[in-house]
Amino acid sequence: MAAGVALAERGMRPTVFESGPLPGGRARRVVSQGHELDNGQHIFVGAYTELFRLMRTVGVPADALMRYPLEVRYATEFSLRSRRLPAPFGLAAGVLLAKGVPLAERLGALRFMAALRRQRFRVDPDIPVKQFLDDHGQYGGMRRYLWAPLCVSALNTPLDQASTNAFLAALRDTLAGGAEASDFLLPRVDLSRLFPEPAARFIRRHGGEVRCGTTIRDLSLLKNEFDKVIVAVGPHQLKTLLPEVAADFTYQPIYTCYLQYAESTRLAFPMLGMADGLVQWVFDRGSLLGEKGRLACVISAQGDHQQMSQEELAETCHRELAKAKLVGAKPLWTRVIAEKRATIACTPGLRRPEVDATGVLLAGDYMDPEYPPTLEAAVRSGIRAAAAIL
Repeated sequence: MAAGVALAERGMRPTVFESGPLPGGRARRVVSQGHELDNGQHIFVGAYTELFRLMRTVGVPADALMRYPLEVRYATEFSLRSRRLPAPFGLAAGVLLAKGVPLAERLGALRFMAALRRQRFRVDPDIPVKQFLDDHGQYGGMRRYLWAPLCVSALNTPLDQASTNAFLAALRDTLAGGAEASDFLLPRVDLSRLFPEPAARFIRRHGGEVRCGTTIRDLSLLKNEFDKVIVAVGPHQLKTLLPEVAADFTYQPIYTCYLQYAESTRLAFPMLGMADGLVQWVFDRGSLLGEKGRLACVISAQGDHQQMSQEELAETCHRELAKAKLVGAKPLWTRVIAEKRATIACTPGLRRPEVDATGVLLAGDYMDPEYPPTLEAAVRSGIRAAAAIL
């Protein structure tokens, strides 16, 4: 969709083929047993400049996202909130005043951040994040509540496998970016309305087409009709369309468990961290989207939850929420959405695929040369593919 918008705003007339009923790929609205849900709960950061630019281009209203300075709150005692000071002092003040960890650890985190700047957010050779944190003495609460969750959320890869350089690229653009680069932004509309559907309307208004429910199985048919083709499928689907492309990836899952409680149920903050079980983050869909009493629990990367049935996983999520005293009675209903190949495993030395076929370009969150597989990476890849055509 980003590639289509980038082409349409420059006077081209692209045609987008989407196999599903809605555009958006792995960031879209789904209907499950009569309930409208997202196929995953996303969080955005202020550094997603290209995504936000395209959202403005296609007319997404500013209030579609709830924006606030970086604030990491847990259901337990830990909390950290960036202050509104010129960068990097706002974040430094937030780290220094963080609650729930000893002063020595907070000072150690500040020294760690200073070291990252001196290293220009790059290591050579690339190593796993766990080793990098060990080398810099980042243990204890700051690791448990800040560095590890940020890594797993951004890279969707466990610490002992995750690429340090991809993690540092994300930290560079957020924690070391401009005054608002580290802001958190949470969707206040479903993911389809947040960008893909307005993008589709924009493309159509500019003379292009978006054909949903249309699966492409043979690129040669498109090559006869179109000057250029951008293939923007999941990497596991490349072998079908482009068997000559080497895309030897492993994958990591993301599980989202929706639990509908009584309408009076709400969290103290729209997003809370969980550190004592499977659930990593819990979101209050009532305060965000008006879905009163509905909570979304997110579990990123591989783990024991992959061996559970959906009923067992939903019960485990409820039990952890109840233990944290966030809910009382059992939920009225639950739904688990499992994206088993949500992203590639973002590991050290990861090679991105290349295409030699004439007239064919690739786009996708796995194509960025340095960024982890996020929605911003997906948008940037689409813009790059469009730029190559233009």
